[in-house]
Amino acid sequence: MRQELTLRGNNAVLTRANPLAKFAAVMLITMVLALSIDWVSASVALAFELALLPLAGLNVGLLWQRGWPLILAAALGGWSTTILAPDSGAILFDARIWSISEGSLELGLGFMLRGLAIALPAVLLMSCTDPTDLADALAQKAKLPHRFVLGTLAAMRLVGLMAEEWQTIGMARRARGVGSHGNPLQRMRATLGQSFGLLVQAVRRPPGWQSPWKRAASAEVPARGPGSRSSADWTCGCSWAGC
Repeated sequence: MRQELTLRGNNAVLTRANPLAKFAAVMLITMVLALSIDWVSASVALAFELALLPLAGLNVGLLWQRGWPLILAAALGGWSTTILAPDSGAILFDARIWSISEGSLELGLGFMLRGLAIALPAVLLMSCTDPTDLADALAQKAKLPHRFVLGTLAAMRLVGLMAEEWQTIGMARRARGVGSHGNPLQRMRATLGQSFGLLVQAVRRPPGWQSPWKRAASAEVPARGPGSRSSADWTCGCSWAGC
């Protein structure tokens, strides 16, 4: 699972682009789609984003593994909008307590497509952006404080470790016969218990466990002291063409 959340072996075109440029493109697409309510513009944007999957080194399987919570959230949002929106046009389905009309179905479809079109660029951004390149771009181009940059770098690198911990706890629970099986209620209880186990693992980390991050941070701070950083102090140069 950890390999599925990293860029190991990914030499796609978008991995070499500047992270800030990719972030600006994602923000532009998000703002445009947030202001639109029709399903046509969302469909065009979604088709264009799906065409960019090979450039990010992704396929449909990896896209589902990395973005299934967002995909399910968009589908549920579209369904709830369809059954809760005011009826307009012909009634397609009537269940007494709720109904689906042509107008509500169009609103629900537009909401789902817009949610997918907004979520997919974020998945693409995280899939083709190396944490170190993002830190270099934030420091050298965005001119952000180095403490914030190093904190962001450490947090992004810990995402893979958290996924590995989740998988290890799940395998240990299944070995004891406490895995997620049975009816949906039992599965939800098992997931909550596994989440609590992950929280306990995070709290029980020894103080010295963070020393590698502290050593990395101290190595980044130049000898003349923190707060006086230039682009030459970072591991590599970063331009708008790439890092």
